[in-house]
Amino acid sequence: MYGSRSMERLEASSILPERNVVKPPASNQDLHTLTMLVENETGVTARVTSLFAGRGFNIETICGAPTANPRMSRITITTRSTPEQLENLLKQLRRLVNVIKVRVMAGDEAVRREMALICVRAAPENRQEIRSLVDTFRARIVDTSPTHYILETTGRREKVEALIRLLEPMGIKKLSRSGILALYRESD
Repeated sequence: MYGSRSMERLEASSILPERNVVKPPASNQDLHTLTMLVENETGVTARVTSLFAGRGFNIETICGAPTANPRMSRITITTRSTPEQLENLLKQLRRLVNVIKVRVMAGDEAVRREMALICVRAAPENRQEIRSLVDTFRARIVDTSPTHYILETTGRREKVEALIRLLEPMGIKKLSRSGILALYRESD
């Protein structure tokens, strides 16, 4: 009808209702790791993520899985916010029916880890350097082919990102990251 995709997009945007979402300000935001103990039921993750989206928060990472008690799951989310926004978000999360407990994972007592699978080009001239990086970062080569290696690494987010940066010049073909997982240390 209009002959132009951009005109169609413009047309669609003019008929869609405006959303009244307050975006968190770009400045003064810190990265926060939240962990929630929730009932292991259909739709709980959707309700939690909808709460974030409805308030204009971006979920940077999310992980969820059943706990040792199969009736409960743990959802771990990282997001950026100001302290005031975080406090309001925590209040809203605690009001959700299926949320049992919410905690901010901060300080030295919180153990935070991430896992990544990295498919990197393994040209003959780079293989020894890749193996050296694997040893240095305590990673593992979990699959090999004539042209690529798949590496597995686990650790703090900074460690995972450092390994990725060092492998980039060799050619990362694929990358899959788990997102942050976190637990508090138990005191005996």
